Amino acid sequence: MTWDLHKLFQKHSREINRFLRRRGHTPETAADLTHDTFLRVLVSAPKESEGEDNPRAYLFKVSKNISLNYQRRERLVRFADLDGDDVGELVDPAPSAETVVYSRQCLDQVEVALAELPERTRKAFEMSRLGERTIADISKELNLSKTRTWGLIHEAYRHLLKRVDDF
Repeated sequence: MTWDLHKLFQKHSREINRFLRRRGHTPETAADLTHDTFLRVLVSAPKESEGEDNPRAYLFKVSKNISLNYQRRERLVRFADLDGDDVGELVDPAPSAETVVYSRQCLDQVEVALAELPERTRKAFEMSRLGERTIADISKELNLSKTRTWGLIHEAYRHLLKRVDDF
């Protein structure tokens, strides 16, 4: 026996949702449980030997069981509603080990890419990005025009974009 779940969903999802809401679930929870119902049927549809030839009744039976399981779980485990400020306190601000390793690899790539640049280009870029200096200050120190100084910095950016994974 094969059921067309797409048609079943279109035909019965609203009434299953209403059924779950009448059982006391919030609209959001009812929507989640409705989807869980169809997912459960998708994963393990009844076997022919079980004699389920009424898909609507089977869907309601599954949704009732899912609802009961959800309500049992709610009684056993206490949940607390947190607002945005409280959630921020739970988050660990430290980066994960993978993030640290990846960032170090990117920094190594930046170091190699900067070493490949001509001296004047590298110096202009470092003065701009690391020294937080203006184009006018850099052009005076390097004895270049502002346009040429900007061109060197732009050239360094293009080189870094080619050579570094996430720049």
